[in-house]
Amino acid sequence: MHIVIMGCGRVGSTLAQTLEELGHSVAVVDRDATSFRRLGSHFSGRRVTGVGFDQDTLRAAGIEEAGAFAAVSSGDNSNIIAARVARETFGVENVVARIYDPRRAEVYQRLGIPTVATVRWTADQMLRRLLPSGAEPLWRDPSGSVQLAEVHVNPQWVGHRLSGLEQASGARVAFLTRLGEGILPGPDTVLQEGDLVHVIMQQADVAAVEAAFEKAPEAN
Repeated sequence: MHIVIMGCGRVGSTLAQTLEELGHSVAVVDRDATSFRRLGSHFSGRRVTGVGFDQDTLRAAGIEEAGAFAAVSSGDNSNIIAARVARETFGVENVVARIYDPRRAEVYQRLGIPTVATVRWTADQMLRRLLPSGAEPLWRDPSGSVQLAEVHVNPQWVGHRLSGLEQASGARVAFLTRLGEGILPGPDTVLQEGDLVHVIMQQADVAAVEAAFEKAPEAN
């Protein structure tokens, strides 16, 4: 796949190098030509100097053949404009924009523009480790009705099957993070100490799921 990246800061350059290592062709757009130094001498993709939402600049980057576009510059407005141009003008199917203001991120998500709210994501992850209780949203669908969240589990569930936790809460465990690695649970998967539990649920059910996860399992 050919992928166009707008912004050659730390995120953009890392993304470009990673995608190229995975075998994709990559073009990076940035208005500051000196920023391309971050790509290193081994990067073989295109380096295009210009404004990332300018149509001629995007054409020079190969947007017309691109299967994906990432807007990761330091400006929210620029990222959103570029993402909309990529999707609406050039018909790129896979588009994502980095956003610093979480309020804007939620608005654009509802408009169907996938976003990553950098500051909010970092703050949520820090809070999750400082205050390990309740649920921390990791993802919401564009309508806002379904969310994926890491939910704190009563330690007394350790040694019990996740299927019992699902029955008690009515939610579905999407995956576990165990020793830093993701695990897809099966019907016999048992919760271990240190596991992080990620749950998919209706937004309207979040409070009830949190309450169920806080309770100890019933004795058999």
